[in-house]
Amino acid sequence: MDSDKLKASIHAKASEYGFRLCRVTRPEVGSLHGEALQNWVESGMHGDMIWMAEDVRLQRRKSPESMLEGVQSIITVAMPYTAPPYSLEKACAVTGSGVITAYAHGDDYHDLMKKRLKALAASLDRLPGNHDQRIFVDTAPVLEHALAESAGLGWQGKHSLTIHRDLGSWFLLGEIFTTLEIEPDKPATNHCGTCSACMDICPTKAIVAPYVVDARLCISYLTIEFDGFIPRYLRPLMGNRIYGCDDCQMVCPWNSYATNQAATIDDLKADPLRPRGENNLPDLASLLHLDEDQFRQRFRKSPIRRTKRRGLLRNVCIAMGNSGYVGFVGDLMQVLGDNEALIRGHAIWALGCLANEQNMDVVIETLNGLLDREDNCNVLEEISISIENIRGKYGNT
Repeated sequence: MDSDKLKASIHAKASEYGFRLCRVTRPEVGSLHGEALQNWVESGMHGDMIWMAEDVRLQRRKSPESMLEGVQSIITVAMPYTAPPYSLEKACAVTGSGVITAYAHGDDYHDLMKKRLKALAASLDRLPGNHDQRIFVDTAPVLEHALAESAGLGWQGKHSLTIHRDLGSWFLLGEIFTTLEIEPDKPATNHCGTCSACMDICPTKAIVAPYVVDARLCISYLTIEFDGFIPRYLRPLMGNRIYGCDDCQMVCPWNSYATNQAATIDDLKADPLRPRGENNLPDLASLLHLDEDQFRQRFRKSPIRRTKRRGLLRNVCIAMGNSGYVGFVGDLMQVLGDNEALIRGHAIWALGCLANEQNMDVVIETLNGLLDREDNCNVLEEISISIENIRGKYGNT
């Protein structure tokens, strides 16, 4: 099979499995991306993601040829997902609701894309003959955005995500490393120009420079990857975002130009990552009262399970505290005895935010009552600071 026919066959197979874009590159990462990664890690911007700074993984990201012996080509693919069905203004304005990043409105993309990439790889074996190959979806030490750019799939935007002229940035990436030699595609060119919309809109100013995101400030990192007490100064900036953040994508001009992203495949005639209605601006109070079994059942096929119950409910508490809705006080009181310190601590912070002249006596009395039975130092600190802040705002009681 000649080169053109081979690539046409690969593209056709990729489309059959729901991948709207498919491009090919060599197993190389340019020095610009390698140096940027090194500087990012040395600056500590990876936060608690210690695996990002491990020497072996760091070198593998810079040297994709180390991921598969004899690798000749990397096939990069993109699977689109549906953009949020609401405006940024509406998402922030709906009282009592939380915002979940759009890719998590459906099934876990890790599971779905891995399954389809394996099927695509098996199909490719039947085209030129068997060859060694490995598939990757997000979790391996692969600089997927750099590879996508060198393959011509799209350019890396200032928010660090890959942008395509027609799909915008509403898609997820996957790769097939193969020993098959395939003619590479031309690299993509950057079309961000002087636009800084993504940098300007970021609630926590996590995009500290074009193409540089400080994970320690990023709401997606804080609500998904970070497993501890979120710094107090960042909590008010998180608004009602309880799993991820799409603000930088929602203001990107290229996403306003994006065409219909629905994939046409045999077993799913619509978006393979089609949204579940239940994750569209979900009710915060109902989420706060999920027990462990209910959490597992509700999110059993969702990427949201990654946060575990304690992480999601921590985020829900912060959203409640930011809501200004005093009606949440009763809900928050009910989780002060939760087994998870992470939930108790952030519920206390939220109560401090919602305390007013009418309920402050009850809130302070409740928080004081926790002091004798609380043994977690972080939670004790939250109690002391919340009481101090309430008294400072409304006077001693």
